[in-house]
Parts: sequence; C-alpha cells; structure tokens
Amino acid sequence: MSTIAAARTWIVIFIVGLVLSGITAFPLAWEVSLASQVLHATPAPDIAPGLVEWVDRVHHALEDTARYPFLSYGTDWLAFAHLVIAVAFIGPLMDPVRNIWVLRFGMIACAGIVPLAVIAGAVRGIPLGWQLIDISFGVLGIIPLLFAHRLALRLERDASAQAAVALRAG
Repeated sequence: MSTIAAARTWIVIFIVGLVLSGITAFPLAWEVSLASQVLHATPAPDIAPGLVEWVDRVHHALEDTARYPFLSYGTDWLAFAHLVIAVAFIGPLMDPVRNIWVLRFGMIACAGIVPLAVIAGAVRGIPLGWQLIDISFGVLGIIPLLFAHRLALRLERDASAQAAVALRAG
C-alpha cells in the first residue's frame, strides 16, 4: 500500500468513528433502554451490579426527560458536531500534507477529552468507569490520527526530497 493510501485509510477510520459516534447520539433513549433490557437478561446484575445500576439510572433519567423533549436537543447538537467535525477531515483525506493542521486539530481534540471527562465527570457525578469509557474515545481516536499524521509528514519529506533532486537535475 502506498503512503498516501495508508494515510487516507487511517483518516477514513477516524471519519467513520466520528460519524458512528454522532449518529448513535440521536437514538440515545432507545439505545439505553435496549442496553438496560439486555443487561437484565444476562448475569450482569450479579457480575457487575454497579454497571447495571448506572445504566438503569441513565435509562430512568432519559425516560423522565422524555416529558421535556427540548433537553434532547443538546444531544442532537452533540451528534451534529460529530458529523460536522467528520466533514472537516475530508480535507486531509484529499490532501494529507496540505491539511496536516486538521490532523493536529483532531489530535488536540482527542487529548482534550481526557481532562474534560475527568473534570466534568467528577462535577456531574459520572462514575469513574464511565469516565474511562469516555476517555477511551480520545485514546482510540488519536491512534488513527497519529498514524495519518506520521504518514503525512513522510509524504511531505518525500515531496521535498523529490523537489530537491529535480532542482539539482534541472
């Protein structure tokens, strides 16, 4: 696989992750209801009671807020933001070298997930385990961006070397 193809593959992986994260925020109440049902149909209440209690708590909260549908507007915007950010990565998909700044922006955003999850999670009473799940989005998200960034730098070096050879030859 060529360097450009490899960089684009990593960028596509990141874009797909953003899109999936975004579209799964729309049916949040249904997803959490399903998760609660599935957990109760398994040995999970005996094995991981804290997890089941948390999912049930979130499920009940979402049921409660169904009386106030405007509250879900916040997660609609969260979903939309994921989709818009995914669109921003079309630039690096087309030209990773020229748009390397977008890859860097993405890496900074992924790193920013860690303090946000820790600080906001503590303030909002989110269990540590759930904070770690949220942090994993940044940790997992930065991986394809690191590979794409490294490959973009390689493409830039290769282009510079080819330009230098052409200058000497011409």
